[in-house]
Amino acid sequence: MSKSSIVLFLGLGVLAAAAHAETFQCGQRIASPEMSVDELIAACGDPTHRSVETVDVYGHSASGGRIKTGSSTVETLTFDRGNTASAMVVTVVDGRIKSMERAK
Repeated sequence: MSKSSIVLFLGLGVLAAAAHAETFQCGQRIASPEMSVDELIAACGDPTHRSVETVDVYGHSASGGRIKTGSSTVETLTFDRGNTASAMVVTVVDGRIKSMERAK
């Protein structure tokens, strides 16, 4: 692979990662996945809908199978942003924001 092809490939990867990290306008602030949940709620207000579930976490065992290694708390927070903007859906895993996306 040529040097220019490698640079192009890496550049496309950076663009794809940037496109996945969506930000949203909340009043005068920009909400982003880098915020804490407390910062998000301070910027956007309380979510209009919140669901919480506990999911099992699995790893690989020495014998090649799967073994339960723990559990995680997954929260889905929905923020209504008014008539002119689509709702924002935030996925929080174990207290940290993992994704932000427009409601479908």
